[in-house]
Amino acid sequence: MCVLDDYEEAALSSADWAPVTSRARVSVLHRRLATPDEVVAALEPFDVVVAMRERTAFPRATLARLPGLRLLVTTGQRNAAIDLAACADLGIVVSATRNGGSPVVEMTWALILAALRDVPWHVAGMRSGSWSPRAGRELAGLTLGLVGVGRTGARMARIGRAFDMRVVGWSQNLTGERAAEQGVERVEKEELFRVSDVVSIHLVLSDRTRGVVGAAELRAMRPDAWLVNTSRGPICDEQALLTACSQRWIAGAALDVFSDEPLPADHPFRGEPNMLLSPHVGYVTRENLRLWFGDVVEDIVAFADGTPIRVLGPPT
Repeated sequence: MCVLDDYEEAALSSADWAPVTSRARVSVLHRRLATPDEVVAALEPFDVVVAMRERTAFPRATLARLPGLRLLVTTGQRNAAIDLAACADLGIVVSATRNGGSPVVEMTWALILAALRDVPWHVAGMRSGSWSPRAGRELAGLTLGLVGVGRTGARMARIGRAFDMRVVGWSQNLTGERAAEQGVERVEKEELFRVSDVVSIHLVLSDRTRGVVGAAELRAMRPDAWLVNTSRGPICDEQALLTACSQRWIAGAALDVFSDEPLPADHPFRGEPNMLLSPHVGYVTRENLRLWFGDVVEDIVAFADGTPIRVLGPPT
């Protein structure tokens, strides 16, 4: 069996793999497989593969070239990079793991606070030997705009209210009743971008949400407002976002997710001084990895025993 995309080199140390290693040889890949041909060449010998979230894509064309694959385990309870219908057709079992607490929420607030209090500027100045304080902004009294008020968005709202922020929300499916239950004021999309000091994205990537934040939405934002995305890169039009930051339509963007991951070394985002970037670590905590890989071991053992658990089926 093979564990993919262990960038943190933490997979084997995050769980007791003895129940698996007593039955099978475990290989771990720490590098990205960039193309379908690379995926097939690397995984052809394995009948069990563990996918770390959506770092590697498994479309039908790739799965069809892996005839020996019998079990595909994904960390988390949803993986848009796996074609579940193709897996069902090809007889590949897909098992998931439980989700952890709220690591993405915590990372989102880390980015918001770092952005509004100019933490990267101050850290860089101190490391260089300078003493160059600049005034930041207090959260109390500002407006937090949530694009999506599901499980993660609802947790964001609670913390926003604890900071004495006004919290507004919008999504295609958000009703006034659902918003009120979470202490959120439902507004229309244009108003959310116009009135918010911080816009934070918390949507699942789908055909409907891809590019839902584009030039029109960014143009509606104030020049002192920040956009934060810890959800999925393609939800925001990245070319429009680059223009918005470079031309100072907005104060800046704090991003943990990107359309192309890992983000290329020469990507223009890296050169924008008002972009605060992190390498998709919203879910990467020691606690979450222990939960995930502990469940991965359980999934593999259950499958080997003929009683697969936490099985994901094709969408209905």
